[in-house]
Amino acid sequence: MSESVITVSNLTRDYGRSRGVFGLDFEVKQGEAFGLLGPNGAGKTTTIRQLMGFVRPDSGSARIFGKDCFTQAARVQRQVGYLPGELALMDDMTGMAFIRLMAGLRGQRDLSHALQLCARFGLDANQKIRKMSKGTKQKVGLVCALMHRPRLLILDEPTSGLDPLMQNQLWEILLAEKQQGVTILLSSHIFEEVERLCDRAALLRSGRVAAVEQLGELRTKASRVYQLRFETAARAAVFAEGWPGAAAKGEWVQLRLGRGEPVARLLAQAAQSGVQDLQTRQENLEDMFLRMYGGQDK
Repeated sequence: MSESVITVSNLTRDYGRSRGVFGLDFEVKQGEAFGLLGPNGAGKTTTIRQLMGFVRPDSGSARIFGKDCFTQAARVQRQVGYLPGELALMDDMTGMAFIRLMAGLRGQRDLSHALQLCARFGLDANQKIRKMSKGTKQKVGLVCALMHRPRLLILDEPTSGLDPLMQNQLWEILLAEKQQGVTILLSSHIFEEVERLCDRAALLRSGRVAAVEQLGELRTKASRVYQLRFETAARAAVFAEGWPGAAAKGEWVQLRLGRGEPVARLLAQAAQSGVQDLQTRQENLEDMFLRMYGGQDK
């Protein structure tokens, strides 16, 4: 069994008025890509800030490589490549000067990998940071997180500000890091991002872990979503009454069928009821989490 790189036990930080995180329990294994999923305000960044030792928990513990994340923060941070959700860069410096500064703080002299990353991201690091777009600043942050080849990456909303081409470039880099045994903790509110990279994911809602799922196993439970349009809203409502879990909205009906459920009967009954249009798609990760664990965060 792989050893745990991150261990979170009953972690709590209460900011009042139901803000914070409460009783979190999860672990991330060596070489695993683990997702923290949830809407904005669910507690993802608060969790990560405690992992990085920036915030002392009210109770519980967080450990990385066996070290306490708060009391041994400096030792933990040396082994982590960290991208914060909100970058704080030095506007009067160039991107390269900032990269050199961060490398120097780690005692890193060889910048060859940093230069390779700049090339991969198409980053002109010689311009002043204050003149950079949000996406360009994000590239500087990613280079700083990756350039020292850390054993663990902690990335908070890493695609923020990146165009689709650069997002794909980032996923290629992260998948290569994963193949080399690097452990990755990825925070995102975009389910497709987590689904693309991660082995497991924790769903956070209102500062609590609603579920931890093995994504490979979860995909095997995916249903198929059917959307049917009828001539009138009344016909749609009548049709929906005959199918458990079906929901009618105006002239449209949406329902899900799992593997082995009666697709032929659905199509035959829809034809008899005068269906005008039919659309179908495979249930994605977001659909499954919402179906299994509830809707919007409160």
